[in-house]
Amino acid sequence: MDADVKAVRVAVDAAFRDEWGRVVATLIRTTGDWDLAEECAQDAFAMALQRWPKDGIPGRPGAWLTTTARNRAIDVLRRRAVGAAKLREVAATSYPPDPDAAYDTGLDHGGTDHGGIPDDRLRLMFTCCHPALSLEARVALTLRTLAGLTTAEIARAFLASEPTMAKRLVRAKQKIAKAGIPYRVPPAHLLPERTPGVLGVLYLLFNEGYSATTGADLVRQNLSAEAITLARVLTRLMPDEPEATGLLALMLLHDARRTARLDVRGDLVTLEDQDRGQWDATEISEGVGLLDRALRGGRPGPYQLQAAIAACHVTAPTADRTDWPQIAALYRKLAEFLPTPVVELNYAVAVGMARGPAAGLPLVAALEASGKLAGYHLLPATRADLLRRLGRSQEAAAAYREALELTSTDAERRYLGRRLAETGGQA
Repeated sequence: MDADVKAVRVAVDAAFRDEWGRVVATLIRTTGDWDLAEECAQDAFAMALQRWPKDGIPGRPGAWLTTTARNRAIDVLRRRAVGAAKLREVAATSYPPDPDAAYDTGLDHGGTDHGGIPDDRLRLMFTCCHPALSLEARVALTLRTLAGLTTAEIARAFLASEPTMAKRLVRAKQKIAKAGIPYRVPPAHLLPERTPGVLGVLYLLFNEGYSATTGADLVRQNLSAEAITLARVLTRLMPDEPEATGLLALMLLHDARRTARLDVRGDLVTLEDQDRGQWDATEISEGVGLLDRALRGGRPGPYQLQAAIAACHVTAPTADRTDWPQIAALYRKLAEFLPTPVVELNYAVAVGMARGPAAGLPLVAALEASGKLAGYHLLPATRADLLRRLGRSQEAAAAYREALELTSTDAERRYLGRRLAETGGQA
């Protein structure tokens, strides 16, 4: 049976988004070799591109890919002559002749509860978040290994250069190997020290899905959905951790607006212009309820504060009734936990909305003078918006052009281009 080549490409792309983390996590558990796991997973996806056009797209692509990657790992280990014991261990994970059956039986696909975590991806996440690694290395390594983000995508998330991030990823893997960091969920008394890294992973994973750093699609729903799924499992594992609950609330409150963020042409729609009737009321209700539960614990943290900011937006009946003074106050509090330039920029936006654009402009100018956000497209975009609202069209046009040169998603480029046109300027 010949399958349409275009349909195969779409199926492989979808399988990569949905299954990469599962395939790699399973191979790391069985081989203990991070680089081998990624290499064999990549080979499996390449083989899918070759075989599926002739054999047809399998009913369960993830099971097919995992079986293919496992077989590839066995071949590599044989060539390396690493010893019969390791080879037997990998071969012991063999799937049924019909790889689809692996999903029906739960065999090595998360159906078995290993160490209290019903998914190899979360086992891998806690391994990546070992305290022996720096926080940034924990987050970056998990995004690369579990979500399949490229080094360039992770570098943009950290506002770092691609070569620098590549070196950090290599060092993190080497440290795990040399230190003998176990592939397991830590015991209960050690969970708190791993929590910040795990939450950071989930947050960046959600953000990459909610506002993609590059490409034609601003929204990569599969990534944000993956982050929400993992956050739900984490909150079940740690029900008394308010920051885990706060993060899940934050994700849901943002995700509730997802369908309204783009118009029918795929163009960006700003918060103030979104059709609030398209927002998901169920997600908003759940998110607000989770936030209330987290705040009752009396241990506020950065994710709870960000969720509170999101709640201010989604519970306002109209854009002009948004409580911007409260949002500005929340950003001021958030800066105590996260004294980052991005938080400062968001505070400047909130001040500009609460007190007028003239009040926000000096805060943006101070950030620009500091050089902390050099190359970050939202900095000139924010300055452009404040200048536009002040009627300073020529200066706004120059700032919009600067932002256009820095942004990397097509939807944001089109949005900035429209704003530039409104000032009478040209790209």
